[in-house]
Amino acid sequence: MDRAELADFLRRRRDALRPEDVGLPPGQRRRTSGLRREEVATLSGMSTDYYTRLEQQRGPRPSEQMLAAIARGLRLTLDERDHLFRLAGHTAPSRVSRADHVSPALMRVLDRLHDTPAQVMSNLGETLVQNRPAQALLGDETGHTGPARSAAYRWFTDPVEQQVYPPADRARHARFLVASLRAASGGDPRAAELARLLAAKSAEFAKLWEAHEVSVPFERRKTIVHPGFGEIALDCQLLHTDDFAQVLLVFTATPGTEDAEKLQLLSVVGPELS
Repeated sequence: MDRAELADFLRRRRDALRPEDVGLPPGQRRRTSGLRREEVATLSGMSTDYYTRLEQQRGPRPSEQMLAAIARGLRLTLDERDHLFRLAGHTAPSRVSRADHVSPALMRVLDRLHDTPAQVMSNLGETLVQNRPAQALLGDETGHTGPARSAAYRWFTDPVEQQVYPPADRARHARFLVASLRAASGGDPRAAELARLLAAKSAEFAKLWEAHEVSVPFERRKTIVHPGFGEIALDCQLLHTDDFAQVLLVFTATPGTEDAEKLQLLSVVGPELS
């Protein structure tokens, strides 16, 4: 671990970011144009003291999980993320047909969606980051570990997961999840391993997997069943990265409808009612 170089790199990347780059108001009485340490810490989901010690060349070597969080907080490119890992004495994560590191371009869009549910997902159905309205609508999907990080795994192993959709919509969504995993399995060994695991755990998944569908159209008009507000009819728009490894989902409701009112209320009350 090169403490001096790590501290210098963190400071320089923090100074290069403007508040508006990460969806924060410019504010007043800023001594520098960059972000404050406490702002980077909040964006990275860690304490200000922990982050400050890294910039001051103090504290223990950060884990890979903490480095990934800092990379997201500082909106680093993949090259910058890899450099960060090496400075901290870790091997940079593999880039083989996957990316847990959220695309900076998608993050810039997400940062500007304060009152609209939006989240970034991987090609394995892993929710990498959500804004507060998305957590209020769908619950916190970022805290899962292991195979449960994948929406497909949770769908076929946890009956509670399916309650977010009305019964009439579940069969089609199951087909979409399996087809998406089938398409990803051609270039990502993690997808193939996840499929083997699910086939052993779920007869429904095994049957759908045998159908070998790779293209079930995404349903852009969705009905979400919220535990506090009931059914909410929404439009879901997708924005993919160039390599289709990640996608930004944005949920909106038709203005003037009861669904729009529910979505507005969710944005106000936050994840507490999820």
